[in-house]
Amino acid sequence: MNLKNRLIEHTHTLNDVQTDHPFKKFPDYKVLRHKSNGKWFGLIMVVEKNKLGINSNKMVEIINVKSDPELISTIKNSSGLFPAYHMNKKNWLTIMLDGSVPFEQITSLLDYSYNLTI
Repeated sequence: MNLKNRLIEHTHTLNDVQTDHPFKKFPDYKVLRHKSNGKWFGLIMVVEKNKLGINSNKMVEIINVKSDPELISTIKNSSGLFPAYHMNKKNWLTIMLDGSVPFEQITSLLDYSYNLTI
């Protein structure tokens, strides 16, 4: 099972979560949100690596998660972690889903995002 599917499966352990595809232009993009308040806590998409500042046109799956600005400033340049692509870089973080970030770290950041947006 790939990381994206494992993450989606992980969201089934959280309360009040729904996933949807809000962008007609990008049907593979998946939003993770709270049912009760509609707030996003994750956005899964596929982008070219050069969108993350990597010198490559290869595509990579990523997830954007909400986080604390102080935490973002300390980890955003770690392997597989970047300032958020196409989101507010102060409050969002991009994580590559290519195996460069351990699954446990990704779920920890996803859970943190979930709790920030309740």
